[in-house]
Order: sequence, then structure tokens, then C-alpha cells
Amino acid sequence: MRVMGIDPGLTRCGLGIIDMDQGKRAGLVHVEVARTHKDLATHFRLRTVADAIDRLIHEYEPEIVAIERVFVQDNLQSVATTMQVMGAAMTCVARAGLPMAMHTPSEVKSAVTGNGTASKAQVQHMVARILGLSAVPKPADAADALAIAICQGWRGTGLLGAGDDSAVSVSISGRVRARGEMTPAQQLWAQAQAAQRRTGAVDPRLRQR
Repeated sequence: MRVMGIDPGLTRCGLGIIDMDQGKRAGLVHVEVARTHKDLATHFRLRTVADAIDRLIHEYEPEIVAIERVFVQDNLQSVATTMQVMGAAMTCVARAGLPMAMHTPSEVKSAVTGNGTASKAQVQHMVARILGLSAVPKPADAADALAIAICQGWRGTGLLGAGDDSAVSVSISGRVRARGEMTPAQQLWAQAQAAQRRTGAVDPRLRQR
């Protein structure tokens, strides 16, 4: 399966495409960052990002697109602009008639590193290792986009519009349920999620309360 990952951002939007074989081995197809200038009006910046997404979908023909879900943070302006980019990206995916999934940052980190609170550096190095790259993709937005694509390729969940699309689920109490036998990657993700949820939160800032 060919998967496209999008790390939404108005100044830099990471765009990564991988191929995932039946053995869940991932290979790099393409990665880039769509950049916009801060002095441009927002709607023109969104057009630039959307044009880049449309171009890659047309050129590389992914079968599914995965986008990182906005993570609530203190900077409301940053959240607002990121959501605008998400909307533009979702429109591109819809126009192409492709299925789309969304994953939180902690889900992506868990899938790629086995740790939902992993640092950006840890995620970047694991992305390079998983894809067999000699160097970490730069900038960080590029590696993040590839991590999102890997997360989708391994987990296959988060599909929008599906009533119950998850083959593996972890309850708030940390109980793991699976439909069928889990792959090694799914087992690693489920164990990490269960451990985090048993402590009460994925976001480490919440554990300090």
C-alpha cells in the first residue's frame, strides 16, 4: 500500500510518501516540505500548501492519506492556523476521492518508537532506521510526515467515516482488544498505549497535576 503522510503547518507543511509491503516493511517513495512566506495573506499560503498536496497526489497516487491531528496547546493562534491547513489538506484528499485517517502526535510516537512521549529526535532517528535511510530527513517536518505515514501503514486505524475501523484498541484502563492476531508493530504500539493509559495520561504535562 502507498501511504501519504501530512504534518500540517502553515509555514512548513511536511509531506511524505511511503510504500508498505505485506510484511509491514516501509520504504521511502518521496518526502518534501511545502513552505510559505509569513508576509503572504493566509489564503494565499493555504493555496500554496494545497497546490503541493494536489501535485503529490497526482504524481505519486497514494492509496490513503494520513494527517496528524491538532494537539491542544497554549498557542491558540498556532492551533488555528494548523487547523486551517488541515482543512485545506482534507479538501485535497476529498477531491482526489481517497480515504483519509487522522492520528494524534502520541499515537504516531507510540507507533514509531513504542513511546507516546518520545522526543522529536527519537522519532526522527526511528524514521530513518525504519526506512533504511543513511541520514535523518530534514527538516523535522519532513520526518514527522513520514512518521505519520508509517503509523498509518502499521496500524491501519483512524479512518474517518468508519464506524469501527480499528483492528486494535486500548481502553482508558489499559485493556487491549484485537480483532485477529496482532503484528509485532501492533503489539508494541498496544503495549505502549496500555502502559501510558494505566498511568492516567499520554501527555506528560498532565501527569504533573
